[in-house]
Amino acid sequence: QVQLVESGGGLVQPGGSLRLSCAASGSIASINVMGWYRQAPGKQRDLVATITRGGDTNYAHSVQGRFTISRDNAKNTVYLQMNSLKPEDTAVYYCNGEGIYRSGSYYSSFNSWGQGTQVTVSS
Repeated sequence: QVQLVESGGGLVQPGGSLRLSCAASGSIASINVMGWYRQAPGKQRDLVATITRGGDTNYAHSVQGRFTISRDNAKNTVYLQMNSLKPEDTAVYYCNGEGIYRSGSYYSSFNSWGQGTQVTVSS
């Protein structure tokens, strides 16, 4: 009922920047929390950053000061500005959204993931 689509990944040199976007669509009533997670080969999926509807943010220690999460509530879109990228930031980045959607005359909660976008930091 709610779909998330990421964009903006790619190949970048160490020290470079990338901006990821994730747009949610469907019968959305509200999205409470949106976030970014990442998964490197052979590793578990880890939190990168989250942001509430009111703008409260939370970051993994490894990205604090380099990454900035933001959102546009009117567009149901979340962004991740990544600066000073390091090779260890290489991973598939996934968008996540939690909120409420409409199904006919009913409302239900959702927790949806995007398909992921590859970020590779290499010289």
